[in-house]
Amino acid sequence: MITIKSEKARRVLKILIPFVFIPAAVVAGALVAGGQWYVYATLVVAVLSTVLFICGFEKKKTGSRRIVAVCVMVALSVIGRFIPILKPVAALTAITGMYLGGEAGFLCGALSALISNFYFGHGPWTPFQMLAWGLIGLFAGLIGKVLIKSRAALYVYGAVSGVFFSLMMDVWTVLWTGAFDPSLYLSALVAAIPHTIMYAVSNVLFLILCAKPLGEKLTRLKIRYGV
Repeated sequence: MITIKSEKARRVLKILIPFVFIPAAVVAGALVAGGQWYVYATLVVAVLSTVLFICGFEKKKTGSRRIVAVCVMVALSVIGRFIPILKPVAALTAITGMYLGGEAGFLCGALSALISNFYFGHGPWTPFQMLAWGLIGLFAGLIGKVLIKSRAALYVYGAVSGVFFSLMMDVWTVLWTGAFDPSLYLSALVAAIPHTIMYAVSNVLFLILCAKPLGEKLTRLKIRYGV
């Protein structure tokens, strides 16, 4: 199992990877690499998401157990995408971040998009989905204590996450035309309002259904195995 031993290096990478390196790779790929840019951007995001997760390893044994837990959550998330209309990906990603840490949440979101799109179809939207769902899991980890204690805060976070996901995907919609046009972006936001509402409602619904039972299981896992 690979670990990053320097605590200072881990802290720096935990900031640079999700907020600088991955967004830069996604945007640069959209603007520079041409028609097949998303293939390379998808690979870069997947690798960097894994490195971010490794940054959370303090012990090899603990890291191995976290991998198993994250794999289970990713599997649930991928299967959940087959549910018609309402999708649980953001909700399950947020739950992963809350209980297993922001790095685990980011990896869960990124891999959920990557793996499920082998069925739903890869394209220039894939890296943006990976980034958007990854950040939802990361932020859930950063404020995890608040979200675990307050159901109201959790449901608000779910609704906001739905809006955030829509905003991120509309960035892809505009960049795919060749350049970022603020007026076109505003038009995309307005056109996407029904989808944005659906994302928000879906997140809240699945958090209501899944947060408590999955949270209890992940809490027992953390206590029993020291994850």
